[in-house]
Amino acid sequence: MSTVTPEPAALYIVPTPIGNLEDITLRAIRILGEVDVVLAEDTRTSGRLLQHLNLKKPMLSYHLHNEHQTVQRVLDRLEKGERMALVSDAGTPGISDPGFLLVRECLARGLKVECLPGATAFVPALLKSGFGAERFTFEGFLPVKKGRQTRLRELAPETRTMIFYESPHRIVKTLEQFAETFGPERPASVSRELTKLFEETVTEPLGELARNFGARTTIKGEIVIVVQGLRE
Repeated sequence: MSTVTPEPAALYIVPTPIGNLEDITLRAIRILGEVDVVLAEDTRTSGRLLQHLNLKKPMLSYHLHNEHQTVQRVLDRLEKGERMALVSDAGTPGISDPGFLLVRECLARGLKVECLPGATAFVPALLKSGFGAERFTFEGFLPVKKGRQTRLRELAPETRTMIFYESPHRIVKTLEQFAETFGPERPASVSRELTKLFEETVTEPLGELARNFGARTTIKGEIVIVVQGLRE
């Protein structure tokens, strides 16, 4: 009985480890080894991963600040038959990272896109919170200034578990704003350094979390905040 080999994709969305380098699939390693070019958010970061995997591949810089200028050149090369893998510094490209625009334009041109399953920060943070994963809303990074308070007020009556990304230098202010908007007694959790040696998840009411992190002299690592939805 003959088997049909699937047509190779033009663009592969390849998740990379969010900390622990063991968190990459065998398929992701194979695809990275087979493509012609790796599109990288930071070529230095991705270069270290490729070196760890004993892979040598040409890389192109593809990040938030050059996405619109780069996408046309990338599409032209894909249409000529090159196969590319899109990676971010950590996790799945397109989730609070560049990637959406390129995927959309590839599909508009009839270029095949394939997305591999793999590491992303919000899933372990959600499950470790203990707030229930049956229904949740992923908010990613809130607006830094314009529209931030409006979005928080819109989310105040949300009954689903809410997930946010935040940076270390804004985490205390964000927790204080959450306590003010959602209430200081609203249960929440903060996860940082996921999959790394100093991984930490703290689950407390928002008011206590704000005081906890506000008392720290240094805060490191990318952060996921999970807030329990409003209960009647």
